Amino acid sequence: MNEDFLKNIHAVHFVGIGGIGVSAVARLMLARGVSVVGSDRDHSLITEKLMADGAMIFIGHDAVQVSAQCDLLVYSPAISRDNPELLIAREKGVQVLSYPEALGMISRGMRTVAVAGTHGKTTTTAMIAEVLVGASKNPTVIVGSLLKSGTNFIAGTSDIFIVEACEYKRSFLNLSPEILVITNIDNDHLDYYGSIEGVQKAFAELVEKIPAHGAIVCDPSDPRVAPVLTKAVARIVDYTLGNPTSKLELAVSGEHNKKNARAALAVARILDVDEIEACTLLAEFQGTWRRMEYKGKIENGGLVYDDYAHHPTEVKATLQGFRAKYPDHRIRVVFQPHLYSRTKLLLNDFAQSFSDADEVIVAPIYAAREKPDSEINAGILAGEITKNHLNTRTFGDFLAIEKYVRSTTTSNDVIITMGAGDIYRIGDSVVV
Repeated sequence: MNEDFLKNIHAVHFVGIGGIGVSAVARLMLARGVSVVGSDRDHSLITEKLMADGAMIFIGHDAVQVSAQCDLLVYSPAISRDNPELLIAREKGVQVLSYPEALGMISRGMRTVAVAGTHGKTTTTAMIAEVLVGASKNPTVIVGSLLKSGTNFIAGTSDIFIVEACEYKRSFLNLSPEILVITNIDNDHLDYYGSIEGVQKAFAELVEKIPAHGAIVCDPSDPRVAPVLTKAVARIVDYTLGNPTSKLELAVSGEHNKKNARAALAVARILDVDEIEACTLLAEFQGTWRRMEYKGKIENGGLVYDDYAHHPTEVKATLQGFRAKYPDHRIRVVFQPHLYSRTKLLLNDFAQSFSDADEVIVAPIYAAREKPDSEINAGILAGEITKNHLNTRTFGDFLAIEKYVRSTTTSNDVIITMGAGDIYRIGDSVVV
């Protein structure tokens, strides 16, 4: 841990404190006895947990919420540049860091294991954490979801730092990892990168940062990964080789999770964890919040799950996992598109991603940081899905979806709420 940076921090203000990454840094500060104040646009499970842990949280953004005692402001990359709290902090000369910059500062001097990739990085990070904690390696962990323990932060005592490394706006370039995991590379965040080549260029820059004594854990035969490795000086560790995953019985389903487990085992091997112990610990891994998460049963016995999948590749892989787990059930997906830009750019891919579902229910697009776009909406997406999947419908709000789901679900149904927004609220409402 970068004590030189942290020793002078006594009061931190977080803008966008409800974000899954920002909240983890807030928890780190709370664990160190630092005063934590933050703001976000809405209450959430995450803000409620932070408040229970001692943080003061405001709903809405206002310059007066930044106290005179504040000596560091950390903000989410999704926050606008004219945010009043951000502006007043800069005006007062308070140290200001984006969440990725804060991660970079915190991790200096540590043996950082950064888990990057378009898909699977959260689960892989959590798997590595499960293994290293269980093997008494005592890592510090920041993960982009809630672990089964209910937190996205683990305070460790060793010099190992495990962190999920997000590619959005090149955020991961603030890190200086010793070990880099690349789960995969896909065409996401194209509103920023413009093309898959743009995404690959950012990954290539990260690869070049890994020192010669470090390691890059990946599948070097993947045609989208191979080009980013050309200037690597660290050794390449192929996670597809040498791992006894055929003998490993995972509690989480899906071929994608077998790949995640292979990557986690490769990291465990590099950090001298006994492989049999690592496999035993991985077999006990129960997943994370919003990743194939079982929520309960609806009144008439149908099963309800929730998943964060919001990219066509993730949707397809997740549904394949559910189909393998429930081959004889009726699988019904309530999908909330995330971002107008992603929905429009990947419209054709989304249209072909639901083949393992028996029914697709499309909710209104979750705008997040974006302004409405009249060229795309839930109806347009539903229309495209219908070309490949006849049983598709859309509703204008959550209440209508809940009413429909309650009235049509049977005991043989598996209901999956899916998306990166607040679609999980429907599952919370319908379970008994």
